[in-house]
Amino acid sequence: MTASVSNTQNKLNELLDAIRQEFLQVSQEANTYRLQNQKDYDFKMNQQLAEMQQIRNTVYELELTHRKMKDAYEEEIKHLKLGLEQRDHQIASLTVQQQQQQQQQQQVQQHLQQQQQQLAAASASVPVAQQPPATTSATATPAANTTTGSPSAFPVQASRPNLVGSQLPTTTLPVVSSNAQQQLPQQQLQQQQLQQQQPPPQVSVAPLSNTAINGSPTSKETTTLPSVKAPESTLKETEPENNNTSKINDTGSATTATTTTATETEIKPKEEDATPASLHQDHYLVPYNQRANHSKPIPPFLLDLDSQSVPDALKKQTNDYYILYNPALPREIDVELHKSLDHTSVVCCVKFSNDGEYLATGCNKTTQVYRVSDGSLVARLSDDSAANNHRNSITENNTTTSTDNNTMTTTTTTTITTTAMTSAAELAKDVENLNTSSSPSSDLYIRSVCFSPDGKFLATGAEDRLIRIWDIENRKIVMILQGHEQDIYSLDYFPSGDKLVSGSGDRTVRIWDLRTGQCSLTLSIEDGVTTVAVSPGDGKYIAAGSLDRAVRVWDSETGFLVERLDSENESGTGHKDSVYSVVFTRDGQSVVSGSLDRSVKLWNLQNANNKSDSKTPNSGTCEVTYIGHKDFVLSVATTQNDEYILSGSKDRGVLFWDKKSGNPLLMLQGHRNSVISVAVANGSPLGPEYNVFATGSGDCKARIWKYKKIAPN
Repeated sequence: MTASVSNTQNKLNELLDAIRQEFLQVSQEANTYRLQNQKDYDFKMNQQLAEMQQIRNTVYELELTHRKMKDAYEEEIKHLKLGLEQRDHQIASLTVQQQQQQQQQQQVQQHLQQQQQQLAAASASVPVAQQPPATTSATATPAANTTTGSPSAFPVQASRPNLVGSQLPTTTLPVVSSNAQQQLPQQQLQQQQLQQQQPPPQVSVAPLSNTAINGSPTSKETTTLPSVKAPESTLKETEPENNNTSKINDTGSATTATTTTATETEIKPKEEDATPASLHQDHYLVPYNQRANHSKPIPPFLLDLDSQSVPDALKKQTNDYYILYNPALPREIDVELHKSLDHTSVVCCVKFSNDGEYLATGCNKTTQVYRVSDGSLVARLSDDSAANNHRNSITENNTTTSTDNNTMTTTTTTTITTTAMTSAAELAKDVENLNTSSSPSSDLYIRSVCFSPDGKFLATGAEDRLIRIWDIENRKIVMILQGHEQDIYSLDYFPSGDKLVSGSGDRTVRIWDLRTGQCSLTLSIEDGVTTVAVSPGDGKYIAAGSLDRAVRVWDSETGFLVERLDSENESGTGHKDSVYSVVFTRDGQSVVSGSLDRSVKLWNLQNANNKSDSKTPNSGTCEVTYIGHKDFVLSVATTQNDEYILSGSKDRGVLFWDKKSGNPLLMLQGHRNSVISVAVANGSPLGPEYNVFATGSGDCKARIWKYKKIAPN
């Protein structure tokens, strides 16, 4: 019994061992098969991803090509429309001229008929009793041989005023000698000559000019007024008859001169009336219903920035800066220079700490932190290994950066186009021709700086595609965020301080989790990202501007696109060129954007925030377009109460805008090169009397300004 049980157990163990070995063999085969298939699957998946990337790039290229063709067609259509409008205008003007000519011809004919009637009436008033009818034809020929010095010519001149209605004594006619009867046919002949010669000068200018200017027919007085004095000046016994005729012609020219003078006197009041209109143009204000319109004129006081031609009451000038005030608005802001901070290179960015007590600036290779109250340097942050790493990365990717025309370049010689990214710092470098070293690769410009909400850390983005988080007090790098494939152009902290958003030339916006140092969300668009901003308060939204002329707003949690603000909207009020700066208003209800099209725009986001009502504009609409800069707008900012908007431009000026009306209040000229960055401080670092803002420029200076509101004069 025991032997049988042991045999059974041995057989069972053998079976179990066989099953185990078979299971191990099957498991090994399965693992081998899985590994082989995994390689195949990975290869296929990578191949499909590569194909998808190629398709994506092709779609981007097609979209860019389509946009270029669309712009070209729109430009051609615009030129054709202008040509048609000019032709219509020419046709209309020709029609008006023809109508005026017809009216003038009719008036000339009427005046000629009136003259003929007057001459006929005057010839009928000559006494017929003293004119022998039988001798009329006989004496007609001798009359031509009568001497011009004969006294018989005087009665003829005496009867001349009767043609124009003058009242000379009728007793002069009977005193004619016997030879005068022979001169009567000559008198009729002279009347016919006068009828042929006199009417044209009498109606040539005065009736036409008066009708053309005043729009009313000319009275009879204008056709005969100088002719009354002519006979008085010609009643001389020594003057020949030919001179009398010339005097009549001179009289006609006198009529022309007199009526021309009258015409000039009628035009002069119109010129005087035009003077107040031109003065009114100097006081141009944006009409309320045209605030969002993109095609508005630049206010006249901004056209000529020469301080010498501006009255003292409309300017403030010092050795370091000058301010031009809008003459159409009361002077309500006084701006003063607080501190000027010299740098060794172009100042690419300026940013205040959350409490406004400190200012950070970014330039070539270094970031500086200053105390706002006294302008003292608190910290200079520089990564010594950054330049070498940047030089190596440029060498490795030289082919890529030189052939990709749709990404941002890193050289200092790039020029601005809508398809190749050139940063604000590169703009300044082009203008200023700053060659800080023999090789462009030795430059490493800090494109963006941003304080953490608690003010302890500072994030910097640079050309080497890295984001560095600095401990300001210890002047050490505590974290480096890697992932972007092109230069980093903009950074902004979330209000909570645990996340950071970045925008790069690699066409992506990335949200970074600062607790793990990893990218938590990537948002891709069609072109290079130039600027990013986080909505205040809860940080619910992210706004980004790019080279494709659009401003996009995403939900920061889901990554869903909430709004796309561009020129493709129904009203056509979007930007016409690349967007270089965006910022949320302090209440989070709007976005302000600045563009290379020289404009600043205010976009409504109230519907996106679920706080709209029937009285508010639709979400995503442009509420106000601010027109005044004469060159690229590179940076925008809003004041603490959203009362004013500040904009810095390549035209070297900073404009203060009234947010609601869209009118510029003043132009600050405080730099010798492009104003690349503008920032407004929170709080009151210089006391409750002053507000503070800062500017960074291509003239290698960052400046801290203070301003206050004053009572209007």
